[in-house]
Amino acid sequence: MIRLKMMFCLTLAMAILAIAADARGDYRQSFNHGWLFHNGDAPGAEAADFDDSGWRSQQLPHDWAIEGPFDVKYNARAGGLPFHGTGWYRKTFETPENAKGKAVLITFDGAMYDAHVWVNGQFVGNRPYGYIEFQFDISKYLNEDGSNTIAVKLTPEDLSSRWYPGAGIYRNVWIDVRNPIRVAQWGTFVTTPKVGEDEATVSVETTLTGNLGSRNVQLRYDVFDPSGAKVASATTKGETETSTELTVRGPQLWNIDSPNLYRLTTTVLDGDNAVDGVNTTFGIRTLEFSKEKGFSLNGKHTRIQGVCLHHDNGPLGSVVNRRAIERKLQIMKQMGVNSVRTSHNPPSNELLEFCDKLGLLVQVEAFDVWMKAKVPNGYNKFFEEWAERDIKDMVRRDRNHPSVFMWSIGNEILEQSSKEDGNRIAKQLNDYVKSLDTTRPTTCGFNWYPGPYATGMAGQVDIAGMNYKPLAYGEPVNSYLPNNPVVGSETSSCTSSRGVYHLPIEKYQTHESKQVTSYDLIGPPWAYPPDIEFDALEKHPEVLGEYIWTGFDYLGEPTPYGGKDNSTNGYWNADWPSRSSYFGAVDLCGFPKDRFYLYQSQWTDEPMVHVLPHWNWENTGHEMIPVYAYTNCEEVELFVNGESAGRRVKGKDLTKILVKFNRYESDHLMSKYRLSWEVPFAPGSLRVVCYNDGKPVAEKEIKTAGTPAQIKLVPDRSELSADGSDLSYVTVRIEDAEGNFCPLASNLVRFKVEGEGAIAAVGNGNAATTAPFIADHREAFNGLCMLIVKSGNQIGEIKIVAESDGLISGATSLDVK
Repeated sequence: MIRLKMMFCLTLAMAILAIAADARGDYRQSFNHGWLFHNGDAPGAEAADFDDSGWRSQQLPHDWAIEGPFDVKYNARAGGLPFHGTGWYRKTFETPENAKGKAVLITFDGAMYDAHVWVNGQFVGNRPYGYIEFQFDISKYLNEDGSNTIAVKLTPEDLSSRWYPGAGIYRNVWIDVRNPIRVAQWGTFVTTPKVGEDEATVSVETTLTGNLGSRNVQLRYDVFDPSGAKVASATTKGETETSTELTVRGPQLWNIDSPNLYRLTTTVLDGDNAVDGVNTTFGIRTLEFSKEKGFSLNGKHTRIQGVCLHHDNGPLGSVVNRRAIERKLQIMKQMGVNSVRTSHNPPSNELLEFCDKLGLLVQVEAFDVWMKAKVPNGYNKFFEEWAERDIKDMVRRDRNHPSVFMWSIGNEILEQSSKEDGNRIAKQLNDYVKSLDTTRPTTCGFNWYPGPYATGMAGQVDIAGMNYKPLAYGEPVNSYLPNNPVVGSETSSCTSSRGVYHLPIEKYQTHESKQVTSYDLIGPPWAYPPDIEFDALEKHPEVLGEYIWTGFDYLGEPTPYGGKDNSTNGYWNADWPSRSSYFGAVDLCGFPKDRFYLYQSQWTDEPMVHVLPHWNWENTGHEMIPVYAYTNCEEVELFVNGESAGRRVKGKDLTKILVKFNRYESDHLMSKYRLSWEVPFAPGSLRVVCYNDGKPVAEKEIKTAGTPAQIKLVPDRSELSADGSDLSYVTVRIEDAEGNFCPLASNLVRFKVEGEGAIAAVGNGNAATTAPFIADHREAFNGLCMLIVKSGNQIGEIKIVAESDGLISGATSLDVK
């Protein structure tokens, strides 16, 4: 048994409180404004006196590739967008007034990729991996008085990623002015070795940098509970490496339902003067991983109901935006998700911050590739030189987050085929992680069963991640790993297009429409419908749980389309214009697909029911329509135009599903996780009512829609912050004259946005279109499209109008405060 009982803390991206900055001598502010950008090479642009007058102004974060255009000459597997090439950023800034005798630090949360940085024409440093945070001390390069120029060159390469990576300085940039004697970057590590109902022990390890010499340096620690009340304090002598313990009485535990967060303030005292300080937000909780019993959080058995998420934010590209990330996670929570796997790279600070606040467990993943290449220009080019530093920096940065409960050293690594290399590198990476954090288990996503299990590679990590191998749970894998817990690190991999239903229901790999039916049965050769995973997990409660591929659609990897076209040098453009994922339970805009509700029916308790397909089948030639219902209730009754088509009992009345994916081939697999009917189509309504103990507890109705007549706008938020980056996602619905949703509508909608805001992007969830995301118009896809509005920097109102030929316009307004 692997048994880990632990308490964790987390460091937030903006950890230092501005209110205390002057008193403690620290300084941090955003460095996102005032940049200039040039798309293309610019020889000599690192020089301080380079003429950049023709460059465009650019606020960060920024992804230059999302502007497009989509083009068949770009790699569809990576999104069909121009993310490769050379891009330059320059900024002129004044030396901070309080910088004399201090350390001036520039921190990049991430830059895609192979960043080279110069200050005043002098080379400062390079960091290749686009997903990793890095910091440079630029003190010695600054002009003591007057202005300075920073230049950043990025050179993302084609064929460097299996999905859309984005391009540019796509995460936040910060400037810090710190005392020479200070807490080092990621220099605070908080754990709680003892947690009980009455008290918890908070253990703090602090690393200081600077010449301490014979100075009287002390460290003062103060702990504040979730309400802000001080609950513990301690003072100790400050050394390069310092450890201390504090006791918190009556601890409020961090968990999925109540993510209670504490704050530790670390103040560096030089004599009686406070010269530096940091704030660390943390949570108190215990983890336990057992081969026999699975996973427990705070002593309570908890099944992982997880999703894999790529880093992009749909129509916004790879740009980090706080609201976009928060919304994505909120939608996942609505589906019943309690964990996220950051496939296949270190995430943004913001994602972990929101997971901490929302109560989502996180498996942080380091790499998609080691030494053996998956694509010609992947991270394998940098692995030998940079892997140790990158994975250690990942752990240092993220090890205080209470949401982080597992480290992944890789995904579907090609070294699985080599016993020597696979074991050696896996052990090496595992040792790097354990040198910095022994409180969390390590894992890796293995997909070549039984290879890495038989060779011992899977035994180099604490928890075996099994990708798409539900039939191997139990004795098959236990024969290789008798002591290690197992988790479904990637599961199902079903594909679908929102609102698309192909009849009759058939097994196929691709369809002439470049879409995939939403009956939740189709997938690539390695995959299978969700029902198979549900059944396997039900039979094996000792398995920790699953991470479905994926929660959201993402840019690039348009499986089952986007195959290789040998006429274009091996680029994945055979099924153009398919250019983004079909895997998600939620589409690229955040609109739930039917599969969202299938998972919700398994992962939530609040009574719910969902019915599919739509009910507009006139003149299609289809007379008998298969109807599915997803529910977490005991029974469902279907009504067609008010007449009962019969009740179905979940677990008793089974639904035949057609499966043809590798070992899962069957024409008669019966599922107890979905209910079904086959009824004649007649215009009107389709209504389902679900029952518990014979009593109706929830229902849902779909009506046959008439001709599209009007536009309805539904903002997800009507109040925005006047910070220049807050977002409102405005759902655009096409409705008939009676207000019924038109599920087949494809009207072109034009947008006007006036006042204290602007259009950030548009989209519709269609994975097979080259329409631009940065535009003032969008076609509806199966009745829906999305307008994303960004706030300005002034208080006021945003007025939105949506127009389409032949339709009544829609209008709404937002308040910016």
